[in-house]
Amino acid sequence: MADQEMMEKGASAPFSVVIITLSLGAVILLLMIVCGAGRGKPEEEEETETNDKKTKEKKSNQANKKQTKSVTHGNKKSSQKAFTHPLLASSLKEHSHNVLDLDFSINGKYVASCSEDRTVRVWSVKEFKEKEHKCVRGNVEYDHATNIKFSPDCKSFITSTANGNCIRVFKLGKREDSSAVQVTPVLDFPKSRDQDILSIGVGSNASGSFIMVAYTDTTIQIWNTKGEVLASVDTHHMNNNYAAVSPCGRFVASCGFTPDVKVWEVVFSKAGEFGEVRRAMELKGHKASVYSFSFNLDSSRMATVSKDGTWKLWDTDVEYAKQQDPYLLLTGQYPHSGPCLIALSPDAYSVAIAQGTEIWLYSANAKQEEEHFQDVHSQRICKLGFDPSGKYLVSTGDRFIRIFHNIIGLRALVSDLEAKLKKTSSGAMKERLNYQIKSTSEDIDAILNVSPTPTPPAT
Repeated sequence: MADQEMMEKGASAPFSVVIITLSLGAVILLLMIVCGAGRGKPEEEEETETNDKKTKEKKSNQANKKQTKSVTHGNKKSSQKAFTHPLLASSLKEHSHNVLDLDFSINGKYVASCSEDRTVRVWSVKEFKEKEHKCVRGNVEYDHATNIKFSPDCKSFITSTANGNCIRVFKLGKREDSSAVQVTPVLDFPKSRDQDILSIGVGSNASGSFIMVAYTDTTIQIWNTKGEVLASVDTHHMNNNYAAVSPCGRFVASCGFTPDVKVWEVVFSKAGEFGEVRRAMELKGHKASVYSFSFNLDSSRMATVSKDGTWKLWDTDVEYAKQQDPYLLLTGQYPHSGPCLIALSPDAYSVAIAQGTEIWLYSANAKQEEEHFQDVHSQRICKLGFDPSGKYLVSTGDRFIRIFHNIIGLRALVSDLEAKLKKTSSGAMKERLNYQIKSTSEDIDAILNVSPTPTPPAT
C-alpha cells in the first residue's frame, strides 16, 4: 500500500513541473507583448522612419550649402564691383567668364583679351578714362583661347586654344560696308605636340618674323607665319614656368624650375631666311626657381622674380656675341607666399609684382615698396603688365580687367628729370626739362585730385 502511494506521487511530480513551466512561459510572453506595445512601432517601422529622417536632414543640409554658396558667390561679385582705389582708372567688364590673358598692341592703341567665355575682345586704350567701354568681339568656335598676342603691325593677333592645343590667327578689319571693325579667324596652325601650350609670342625685326610657342615641359618651338615649325629648343629648366618674346623682336627668353633665365636670339639672313636659334645670354643670381620675368620697351632691361623671395633688375644691353653676361643692377625683397608674376614698365622705372589677389608696386630706383593693392580680383591674378606708354598698369584674374594709373613711374620720371636739370648747363635744355617736370607733376596732381600749387607772380 505504501509502495503504491509513492508511485502515484512520483508520476504526478513531472506533470506539476510542466504546468509550472507553461505558466511561467505564458507570463513572460504576456510581459513581452506589453513591453512591445509600450515601445510603440516595430523595428522595421522604426528603421524606415530613421531613414526618412536622415534623408530629410541631408536634403536640408544640401539646401543650406547651396544657399551658402549662392551667398558667397554673390559676395564675390559684389566685392569685385565694389573694388575701389584712388589709383584705379577703370575696369573693363564685358567678359562673362574669367579672363585668361591680355596684350597691348605695340602702338599703344589697343588691348586684346581672351576669356573662358569663348570670346576674344579688342578695346581702345583712349577710352580707359570713360565710364563706358566699347569693344570689338570675336568668337572662338568650339573652344576658348588661353593666350593672346598682337602682331607687330597691330592688324592681327594670335591665340592658343585650350582644347585644340594649337595656334589660331585672327585678323582685325572693317566690315564690307566699312561700318565697323570686326574680328575674324583666318588660320589654324596644325597641332604639333600633345603637351599643353604654356605661352606664345610674336617676334619681328628688320631681318624676319617668327612665332614662339612654349610648352609646359621644357620645349620651345619657333614657327614661321605660315604655320611651319622652324626649330625646337630644349630649355633644360626641368619644366617651363614662363616664356616670352622680347619687344625688340629678336630674343626669346624662358624661366622654370632652375634658378636662371635663358635668352636666345632668333637669327635670320639678310635675305630674310631663317638661320638658327642660338644662345645669347643667361641671367644668373637667384637661389631658387624663377617664376616670371619681364622686358622693358627696348629690351635693354629685364626684371625677374623668384621663389627665393627676391626680385632683380638687370642690364641686358650687353655684347652677348662676346659672351658678356647681363649686369645685375639691384635686388629687392617681396613678401613671398607662392607663385607670382612680375611686370617692368617700358621706361624701367616701375616694377609690379602680383601674388594671389594682391599687387605690389616698387620703384626701380629705390627698390622700395610704393603701393600695395589688396583683393584686386576674386581669384588669383593670372596676367599683369604695363601699356607701351607706361601710363597704365593692368591686371586680370576673374572676369574683370583692372586698369591702374602708374603714378610710381610718373614720380620716378620727375626725379630723373630733376637730376638731369641739376647737371645741365644749357639754357634750352633747362627750359625743356622744366616744362617736362611741370607737365608730369600736373598729371600726378590730376590723378590724385590735388589742386596744383599756384605759380607766384613774376617780380
